[in-house]
Amino acid sequence: MTDDGQGDRDWWVITGMTTAGTSAALASFAGLRGLAAISGWPTGLAWLLPITIDAHAMTSARVWLAASTRSDSARKFARTNALGALTLSIAGNATYHAVGTGLLIVNWPIVVLVGAVPATVLGLTAHLHALRTRTDRRSEPARRQPVSAPRPKVVPTDARTEHELLAAARAADAEHRTIHGRPITRDALRARLRISGKRATELRRQITTSPVPPREEVSRP
Repeated sequence: MTDDGQGDRDWWVITGMTTAGTSAALASFAGLRGLAAISGWPTGLAWLLPITIDAHAMTSARVWLAASTRSDSARKFARTNALGALTLSIAGNATYHAVGTGLLIVNWPIVVLVGAVPATVLGLTAHLHALRTRTDRRSEPARRQPVSAPRPKVVPTDARTEHELLAAARAADAEHRTIHGRPITRDALRARLRISGKRATELRRQITTSPVPPREEVSRP
């Protein structure tokens, strides 16, 4: 830490926070314990009211501000609980002092509300613990979709003329004869030219029944 207090820890700030926190905790503890006592709690158990509220406030604030909280819904719920616990502590202390000064009398709504605090805090804390371990779906890494290989272009049958189809059929038949020693079959011709079975049958009939037309000789002058 540097001399001007600008290091990683500013002890003047830490000292001030500790002093204010201790003062607030003691004053709040006394007020909430007194509220529990005048609301019918046994004297030996009245101290549990401030402990319950302060513990829930610290737990909620921890879940709200901790980096380990992965769920946005858990963080929002924890923030609501932390602020609610602080509000409840302030309201409890104000009620106790109002009763002490004669501005308010202890009636049945106050008794019921004060008595319901432990059970309510227990339920909220349990729900907060369940939410803290969850992970929102939108925070999960998206799965990559497999990239499919591009399909080869298929030339439509109607884009080729009759002469081109017949020439391609003759070439396929000649290649088939060279490799296998026999004429090309209908299915092989259909797969080779990517045409229908009916069209392959017609072309095979043409190339097997009609001879290959001779090339025209070009007359020289």
